[in-house]
Amino acid sequence: MTTPPTSSASDEAPATTAAFALLGALISHGVRDVVLSPGSRSQALALAAAALAEGDDAPLRVHVRIDERVAAFTALGIGRETGLPAAVVCTSGTAAAGFLPAAMEAFHAGAPLLMLTADRPPELRGVGANQASIQPGMFSAWVRYETDAPVPGDADAEVFASLGADAVAAAVGATGRGVPGVAGPVHLNLPFRNPLSSAGGWRVVTPGAAPARASVAVHEVPRGPRTIVVAGADAGSDAEELAHAAGWPLIAEIVSGARFGRRLVHGYRAHLRDAGLGGRIERVVVFGHPTLSREVAALLARPGVEVIAVRRGGEPLDLGGAAVHVDAVRALDGGDPEAERAWLGEWMRASAASVIDLDAPAPDAHGLSSTDAAERREAVRVELDAVRRPLDRALLVDAVWRASWPHDRLVFGSSRLVRVADAVLGGKRVPVHANRGLAGIDGTIATATGVAIAAQASGAPGVTRVLLGDLAMLHDVGALLLPGDEPAPRLQVIVGNDGGGTIFDDLEVAGSAPAAALDRAFYTPHAVQVSALAEAYGWEFRRVETRPALDQVLTAAVEGPQLIEVPLPR
Repeated sequence: MTTPPTSSASDEAPATTAAFALLGALISHGVRDVVLSPGSRSQALALAAAALAEGDDAPLRVHVRIDERVAAFTALGIGRETGLPAAVVCTSGTAAAGFLPAAMEAFHAGAPLLMLTADRPPELRGVGANQASIQPGMFSAWVRYETDAPVPGDADAEVFASLGADAVAAAVGATGRGVPGVAGPVHLNLPFRNPLSSAGGWRVVTPGAAPARASVAVHEVPRGPRTIVVAGADAGSDAEELAHAAGWPLIAEIVSGARFGRRLVHGYRAHLRDAGLGGRIERVVVFGHPTLSREVAALLARPGVEVIAVRRGGEPLDLGGAAVHVDAVRALDGGDPEAERAWLGEWMRASAASVIDLDAPAPDAHGLSSTDAAERREAVRVELDAVRRPLDRALLVDAVWRASWPHDRLVFGSSRLVRVADAVLGGKRVPVHANRGLAGIDGTIATATGVAIAAQASGAPGVTRVLLGDLAMLHDVGALLLPGDEPAPRLQVIVGNDGGGTIFDDLEVAGSAPAAALDRAFYTPHAVQVSALAEAYGWEFRRVETRPALDQVLTAAVEGPQLIEVPLPR
């Protein structure tokens, strides 16, 4: 805890008093993390946060990022992992606009986020004052709650404490506009007059818990129609629990956090295209936001298929125009058990035939020990070929999946690799995160850093791994800048580098655009030296080209941030 200041309380600037009141309320309602981007107008908030983060028993953790977009996605990652909002603080002007991508993602994904934007006071707005723009309402389309706060000194400290309590309640889905029980972003616009801070700063703040999310009604699903469960991004274990309890087939995207259990369907895309199996589906219960396959999207838009969508993000999932939206769901007992078992059995047999085994063949023990020189040489050659086999996308995603366990965290970028992973990987109960609310490549490394920060703060012993493509890495390269005075995250950023955006190979533009235009405007080929980036930012670097080498890197002890480059064919 900080040392009490020598100055008296009467000498404290109103900005400092308000900052402590606001942050104290956030802490007393469950907030534990603040991400700061430096700036003059926000100095009272920054100094108060720094004071509240001093000492071994400090009620707050502070993380500093110079880029506001990186800061916002770092806070989003913390919120994704903990379910509690982190606050992100910036100065006025274009700084606030840097929060927009993370705010949009938080809204669509239903993730908590608190945005505290410092601003000029009302008399300096709209008159050409330096670093003053139109900040009130700038996130209106995406936030659960927003306010343009009074200027400190024009209102008592209790007003700012009340704002803090209201902000947390809205961010976790307890109050605010939008779907009850669904988390989301919140915007507090905070104007300050000079003096922007003062020497005051000692406070005793008692950490508290966040308010409970709004209670929700449970929708009861009767038996009868041929039903499957679909788990999209951020579905979580609820999808698997329903599938297991009801005895319904489970289609779980790799980013769902539900790809495990006895009802899991492997190779689901082909089965959905099969008229004899997927064509007979009568009802779908959807959790999360499915984004990785055209087959699921087509199913949800198919006339005659009943869709029950469990609310997750800030807008309803209704591709067919007739979905029933519910807060929670459970299956009723009854129906025709024999028909239900037959339906599940068809899917499980199809699933068993679709499991993809990427393991290398077992060594030829007989050939390796043969007394026949030619036979022995051939066996050795086969083994050496297996060891030297270059990594492709399937082997890469398989290696990362196999190396990750329930005590780890896995973050997927919106790159070609996540679609390969969705197509080839089996079931495993691994905590998974991905910014699939809008499926953008924004902020992937920053989000993963926030996840790692939160996981380590909770005492989780594992590693956070982020798997992404080279363009997604370059898009967020600023997130590699980590302050040396903060705990080093146990983080492996694994970059599948094919020298450009080959995700467009699978999109319609690849069949219509001229080759030169496709290469320049979409593939955007580059020759960036990833090793030089790692050195510049102080990250440990590894470049691996074979599966045994990658397995060794992924299973070795991780003490700090690592950048792992895996060259891939275009």
